[in-house]
Amino acid sequence: MARYVILDHDLPHQHWDLMLEDGDALRTWRLAAVPEPGRAIPAEAIFHHRRIYLDYEGRVSRGRGRVVRWDAGSFTWEVDSSDEVTVSLEGERCRGQARLRRQAGDHWMLTFAPGPHGAGLGK
Repeated sequence: MARYVILDHDLPHQHWDLMLEDGDALRTWRLAAVPEPGRAIPAEAIFHHRRIYLDYEGRVSRGRGRVVRWDAGSFTWEVDSSDEVTVSLEGERCRGQARLRRQAGDHWMLTFAPGPHGAGLGK
């Protein structure tokens, strides 16, 4: 099963990076907030990251702030098209379906629906 991570990143402002393992890279979206059931979260598709970030916490090179793991686990792909990415997350905090829908260009909207055992979202 593929792995994912959500990192709390403090630069250029506080945001969260959702990273999905896809082969040798991590497809990445910058989230304005953490996934929360019933809330649409603005997201921005950004460059792919190295797989090292699945397990990394600490300072980012070239003065790009610091990252701390907010959630991590495994996921399965449900939809992977140019306008929608839907995955089932089985993480420490997030357990359910995350759906990213393209709004325009690199701008997306993330929605999260808890699984049958609840979202498991915590602080």
